[in-house]
Amino acid sequence: MQRALTGIKPTGNAHIGNWLGAIRPALELSQKFDAYYFIADYHALTTVNAISAGPGSDAPALLRQSSREHAAGWLALGLDVERAVLFRQSAIPEVQELTWILACHAGMGVMERGHAVKSAKDAGKHINVGTWMYPLLMAADILLYDTHIVPVGKDQKQHLEICRDLAKAFNVHYGENTLVVPEVHIREDVGTIPGMDGRKMSASFGNEIPLWLSAKKLRKMVMRITTDSRGVDEVKDPDTCNVFNLFKLVAPPEHTENLRERYMKPGMGYGHAKQELYEVLDRLLSEPRERYHAWLADPDGLEDVLADGAKRAKVAADATLSRVRHAVGLL
Repeated sequence: MQRALTGIKPTGNAHIGNWLGAIRPALELSQKFDAYYFIADYHALTTVNAISAGPGSDAPALLRQSSREHAAGWLALGLDVERAVLFRQSAIPEVQELTWILACHAGMGVMERGHAVKSAKDAGKHINVGTWMYPLLMAADILLYDTHIVPVGKDQKQHLEICRDLAKAFNVHYGENTLVVPEVHIREDVGTIPGMDGRKMSASFGNEIPLWLSAKKLRKMVMRITTDSRGVDEVKDPDTCNVFNLFKLVAPPEHTENLRERYMKPGMGYGHAKQELYEVLDRLLSEPRERYHAWLADPDGLEDVLADGAKRAKVAADATLSRVRHAVGLL
C-alpha cells in the first residue's frame, strides 16, 4: 500500500478553517493509504522559541502544550491509530541527519526563493536560519518515510516541488531507488474556507471560528459573522453570503439546497441562516469536542499514543536512512 504523510504544525489555535480545509481531507486519505501524521514541533521552533521570545519566556511550555492539543484534536476528529501512525516529529531525530545530507545537495538559490522565506520577508518577520532551511526539513520529513502522497494547500506546492527535485537529483547520482519521489495531492474541491468577514479564515486576519468552543460560545461566534444589510422581507444572494458559503461546506446537500431556495425568497433573515449554521456545526462537533477534552485530561494516554506512533515511524525512518547513508558513503 502506498504511504501518505501529513505534517501538523503545532502553532496557533485550531479553527473551523483548519478542520474543513486540512484536517478532514487529510483524514480521508487514511481510507486509501498507509497514513502517517506527525506533530511538526521542529518546524514550530522557527516561530515558537525562547530566544526570539526573550529571557524567561514560557515558549518551551507553550510548545509542549500546543503539541499535545493538536494531537488531541486530530484524535478527537477521527484519526484512528489502529490504521494510521501519529507521532512527534522530534521523536525521530534521524530527520535532522537527512536534512543535513539533503542540504549538502541543495543550491542556495533554491532556499532563497522558498515560500517560507519570502512570506516571512513580506510580513516583516525575523528570519532565522531555521526559516531559511524550512523547505529542506520539510523535504526530509517526506522522504524519510518513503512517502508517495503528500496532501498540501496551494501555498505549500512550491516546497513539494523542491522536495521532488531534490529526490530526483539524488536518485540520478546514487540510484533511482534510493528515495521515493512523492506526488503532490491538492484538494481543489475544498477551496478557500471563508472566515467571519468573508476573507480566507485565518488567525492572522482575526476572522477565525475556534474549533473547540463550547456550544454557547460557538453560537455567539456564528452570530457575529458579517452579512449585508438586507432585511427579512428581501431576497438575498446565497453565493455572496459568508454564512451560506460556510453552511454548504458542512451541511448535507439536500439541506444546502433547501437553504439556498429560502435565501431567494422573502421571509428569511440572516439570523435564521446563522442559527441553522450553528446547529449543523454543533451537531458535527459536539462528540469530537468531548473526545478532545477527554484526551487533554489524559496526558499519559496521549503520550502513550505518540510514543507508539514514534516506534512505528522509526522502522520506516531507519530503513530509508540506512539506504541514504550507504549511498553517500557514510558508514
